Amino acid sequence: MSSLLKFLPFRKAEDTSGEPAVATEQFAEEKISKSPGDSNSVSESLKEDEVTSVLDPELNPGALALDEDAAGGMGRHLGVFSCTLLIVGRIIGTGIFSTPSSILGSVGSVGASLMLWVLGSVLSFCGLFIWLEFGTMFPRSGGEKVYLEIVYQKPRYLATILFAANAILLGFTAAGCIVFASNILVSAGQEAVIFFVTVLHGLTPRVGTYLMNALSVFKIVILLFIIVTGMPNFAILRSLAHCAYATATFKVLFSYGGWSNVNYVMNNVKNPVRTLMIAGPLGLGICVVLNLLANVAYFAAATKDEIKETGVTVASLFFANVFGSEAQRALTVFVALSQRFGTFAVARVNQELAKEGIPLPFGNRFWASNWPTGKSPLPGLIIHLIPSIIVIIAPPPAVAYPFILDIEGYPQQIINFFVVIGLFWLRWRKPNAVRPFKVWWPLAVFFLAAAVFLLVAPFLRPANKVGDTPPLPYYLYCLVGIAVMAFGILYWAAWRIVPGWFGYELVPRKETFEDGTVVTLFSTHKKAQ
Repeated sequence: MSSLLKFLPFRKAEDTSGEPAVATEQFAEEKISKSPGDSNSVSESLKEDEVTSVLDPELNPGALALDEDAAGGMGRHLGVFSCTLLIVGRIIGTGIFSTPSSILGSVGSVGASLMLWVLGSVLSFCGLFIWLEFGTMFPRSGGEKVYLEIVYQKPRYLATILFAANAILLGFTAAGCIVFASNILVSAGQEAVIFFVTVLHGLTPRVGTYLMNALSVFKIVILLFIIVTGMPNFAILRSLAHCAYATATFKVLFSYGGWSNVNYVMNNVKNPVRTLMIAGPLGLGICVVLNLLANVAYFAAATKDEIKETGVTVASLFFANVFGSEAQRALTVFVALSQRFGTFAVARVNQELAKEGIPLPFGNRFWASNWPTGKSPLPGLIIHLIPSIIVIIAPPPAVAYPFILDIEGYPQQIINFFVVIGLFWLRWRKPNAVRPFKVWWPLAVFFLAAAVFLLVAPFLRPANKVGDTPPLPYYLYCLVGIAVMAFGILYWAAWRIVPGWFGYELVPRKETFEDGTVVTLFSTHKKAQ
């Protein structure tokens, strides 16, 4: 209990902010000239990876310097292999084993369904290259949080709050847990799965990392098994009609979601720039090939109607048709075990938001900490746990899974839209900034056009007039996504603007925890007359 009390908001903070960092070229050269023996040190990381924010103080995201942002926790322990599997493990799982039936139900055609998977892979690579440019310029944990903070610096903290609203309220693990329970743990329930994952990553971080890597390899084996055993039936593919493509595209993109996973944990990555440029394309490339071939295997082994009726157990149907009911039960257990347990990156994002000083219930010290182990952010996992439980319970059970996919996808396209706009703004405003990787601009334009389409198209009435989540309105998930962003604006205004109406101002300070983690805290003070 004493270890928990020190993070509560009534504890007096120690001001460790000190003097402002001198962000000049001379300072950068002094930092780069140092070559300590420890390759994981902050100076070495700066030497090899990030000089952009040091050379130009306008490009320093948030209130923390690079060394402060990377301090605490387990340090830089993820190499190319782990980062590649971090992407593979996030992509392969709930999506490819479960969404093909929902996608087919939306478009009504095997051929159109396969084309959407191809389109999804192209869009994912376009997004990956954009995130590579940002990630190599600013190799910090947080992903889009960092990139939005760099570009949209005024009004102060508005971009951070908007991202936080999306990440905290809509950062679910619910979809994977629903699929897991549907395949093997119906009696235990989906909620038990989320609690297990939270405890695993929060209390035994290294075991969680090892298990995550092992399951990622296991997923590749399962997909290869499905592809090889389905090959004899490839000749029976047929195509029919089509309908609602925007909703289906969200589900495809959800299935490829995870190509940016390394961007969220850059503070834990060895030699982040080099590792990101290798692991990103390699991890996504593996998943694209396996996903496309697995879809072909599904459609070759079952009829269109059979796949539509399976719900979230498409892989189980495949095993039943190819190997029979006896083998189906055993193989479905392996599919269940391969579902997403990758909350590692999400917890890091939540921790970064708390470290930035975003006001959260019970204060920021607890949510920004690595309590209780000092190595893994269990509080960040708890933030992730709460909305996941709510979203599993709230919708009608029959539509919970497709609704979760849609409601995750729409706000993410809003974030993507502003990130790509920010990319073009940054190239125009800071053409000489250090860019270890530079995306070809037509790919960024294509990604931007897709984001605009996916923001507009869901409001158009689908051919069946009800969408894929009846009795819920087909446009409900769009409204929920927009409402979350609107809530973020109101939350920001209540924090940053309202105190000024009553003569108060927010004064930031920094506090360093025992494990080295640095957090920004805000105090409200009466303005000087």
